[in-house]
Amino acid sequence: MDIEEVIETVNDLIETCKDGEYGFRRCAERIEAPQLKPVLDRRADECQKAATDLQTIISQLGGTAETRGSTLGAVHRGWVSVRDALSGNSELAVLEECERGENAALARYRGALEAALPPHVRNIVERQYEGVKRNRDQVRTLRNEAHAEKA
Repeated sequence: MDIEEVIETVNDLIETCKDGEYGFRRCAERIEAPQLKPVLDRRADECQKAATDLQTIISQLGGTAETRGSTLGAVHRGWVSVRDALSGNSELAVLEECERGENAALARYRGALEAALPPHVRNIVERQYEGVKRNRDQVRTLRNEAHAEKA
């Protein structure tokens, strides 16, 4: 994999992190359950840090790092807004959207890990992938709890 392909792959992950940061912050603002706000804010902070770490890698490689989320992320955010309006910002609906976003992030990280990344880049991407899995699992647990309470 040449350096330009590495930069492109890492920039895709930066977009993913920015999408996650925005999504978690937006969900934290909209969720009615006060005990979930700090959880979602922490997830947003983790996404922000992951993007910063990846931006540093791009700089070290001599590239220009992304600073925004993806077009697909913008579409997802639009869908979250519509769904929120229809669902009344319910805890379950917000958590379902968070889980959907984390599943999309996992797929992008898996794709990046299939590439022949330099070892120092691969190590960071693998560490972040594990973090995304933990986030998704925590959101899934919270979603399951919200679903059980609603039933």
